[in-house]
Amino acid sequence: MNEQQTRAQQFRNLHRPSEPVVLVNAWDAASARIVAAAGARAVATTSAGVAWSRGAPDGDALAREHAVDVIRLVAAAVQVPVTADIEAGYGDTPDDVAETVTAVLGAGAVGVNVEDARHDGGGPLRPVDDQCARLAAVRAAADRAGIPLYVNARIDTFLRGAGGVSETAARAEAYLAAGADGVFVPGTVDPETVAALVAAIPAPLNVLAGPGAPPIAELARLGVARVSLGSAVAEAAYAVARRAAAEAFGAGTYDALTDALDYGTINALMRD
Repeated sequence: MNEQQTRAQQFRNLHRPSEPVVLVNAWDAASARIVAAAGARAVATTSAGVAWSRGAPDGDALAREHAVDVIRLVAAAVQVPVTADIEAGYGDTPDDVAETVTAVLGAGAVGVNVEDARHDGGGPLRPVDDQCARLAAVRAAADRAGIPLYVNARIDTFLRGAGGVSETAARAEAYLAAGADGVFVPGTVDPETVAALVAAIPAPLNVLAGPGAPPIAELARLGVARVSLGSAVAEAAYAVARRAAAEAFGAGTYDALTDALDYGTINALMRD
């Protein structure tokens, strides 16, 4: 196996129920190196953070080439597997999605998230058959490249108020049959609901965690195989920028910068 194939297999092996892989999502090379230096077993991108860093909103607005550029920089910056959040696939058709996945693999990623949310005003979620065709195109593109890509099917039933456990499980079954490897259900961290999802979905379950969510140890006890922080880390970083600006332009002081990483630490990370 080549290096990318090896990393792809390593990433697959990290998805173990009750021993979740924890993904502190990055949005550029520096944040990826900081996360990796803290002990990450893998690095994930956040589509929102990537879009914001490139001057676009999240939600299928970023041009494919801009997303792929960031994924390439992140994958080159770290020695651990990289999985990329590619929103709905940066394209209208399954063929477009396949083209995106080919480019993402060429950039060095070994995993992708593909969501079923719609942002075109046509309803909260794509029809199941439509999403299955897109996921099948993802799998086919990875097979052509010879990479055992980990395909994480994101189901936005809870996030978009479009269904509960039964609808999520039904979509999960269809998406897994279409070629997905795991299922990502953002929008709920309620322990009873998470336990029901684990029981209903015959694949590794990924949840989105942040302030107010159960600790990782509790999610592990519930059987979760993957915990993502999503856009929350980028949001926190940008919050520091806003606080620092408000303080500098207001009180004229600098307390918001007190706990910053020092220049030398960050610069040294980028020399590796």
